Amino acid sequence: MPVPELDQLAASGAPPLDATTADPDGAFEKLWRGYGPVAPVELTPGVHAWLVMGYDELRTITRDEHLFSRDGRRWRLFQDGTVPPDSPLGPMMFFRDNVIGHDGEEHRRLRRPLQEAIAGVDHRRLRRTVERLCTGLIAQVAPRGTADLVADYAAAVPLLTIGELIGLDAAQSAELLAAMHLLFSSGEQAQEGNARFEALLGGLLAAKSAAPGPDVTSALLRHPDLRSDAEVLQTLVVLVSAGNHTLISWIAQSLRLTLTDPRFASRVRGGRLSVDDALDEVLARQPPMINMPARYALADVELGGRRIARGDALILGLAAASRDTRAHTPGWWTHGNRASLAWSAGPHACPARDPARTIARTAVGAAGHLLRDMRVTEDPDAIGNEPSPWTRIPRRLPVAFTPASIDPVLV
Repeated sequence: MPVPELDQLAASGAPPLDATTADPDGAFEKLWRGYGPVAPVELTPGVHAWLVMGYDELRTITRDEHLFSRDGRRWRLFQDGTVPPDSPLGPMMFFRDNVIGHDGEEHRRLRRPLQEAIAGVDHRRLRRTVERLCTGLIAQVAPRGTADLVADYAAAVPLLTIGELIGLDAAQSAELLAAMHLLFSSGEQAQEGNARFEALLGGLLAAKSAAPGPDVTSALLRHPDLRSDAEVLQTLVVLVSAGNHTLISWIAQSLRLTLTDPRFASRVRGGRLSVDDALDEVLARQPPMINMPARYALADVELGGRRIARGDALILGLAAASRDTRAHTPGWWTHGNRASLAWSAGPHACPARDPARTIARTAVGAAGHLLRDMRVTEDPDAIGNEPSPWTRIPRRLPVAFTPASIDPVLV
């Protein structure tokens, strides 16, 4: 049996995937120069995958369900034992019996409840909820004149918002957030975080089964396409996990660029860009999911000049696609172009882009409006990111501003 090309390239040394979240511009330039649109990467020691960076190649693997599956059981490195069941990659890459793990008609059945729940969100009410939550968070730090916009703000806004939508209180939302940080790290505690995450949502599900309310969880429990509590639980897992960390990243990255990039900041403050334009530029340059797991090849196939073997894992290089000069001109994101793949594409594309934009737009706008004369108090180059091969969230964003007293009930 011939040795798969991925294994051949890996034997010569493949760069680690987490290098792309630490330094996207430098890492993607090297990968494009060395390999072209499809490159080998190392996920964990001895575990390799393809990183698909080409715009057209990404559109191919996200749209063709007959050749590329979301089902992690198809991964040959899992099938042959190279990746053990307790691998830290498991929470992000193993099969889940939910809308993410299935393709075809089963995927569409499980997606309908999500789409209907999201379509039922009242955007005016959502905006008012986010404004209230943002004002409350800012009111806590405004009198002291300093804050960490990640820990004090960006990390709290999405899950507090999502928590209200699904019926959690603030304390439960905070506990859920701690579990999710472990899950998304793909580190040694990822499996522990995953277990805590599902246990917390399981408790919510039991509470809403006993006492339904006007929330998304209760609506999912009533939906005819979800045939068991297990399916409702896994739908909640998708809704919360996909929405929270991506929104933290989007809000934090937008605030960081606004405060540290003179070109970006001057354009926003000068009125030449709206908040939406700024958010779009962040989506293009450094999307919330730098890399997204995964597709698994269902047959031997050629992609981007590479021989993909059946069972190979393919990581979606969503940020790398914006560097594809075959599809984009340099700096294309500065011209109001929304052609990024930040939301992915095909049947598994994110269905929540509208409420996500409402939350991010409101959060970024509220911080700029309520915290006057904001400035970063640390060398921007010294601000690292949370460890993850998937997302790029600043560890912190320390700022100073004019102290103020803000009434948390006024927006």
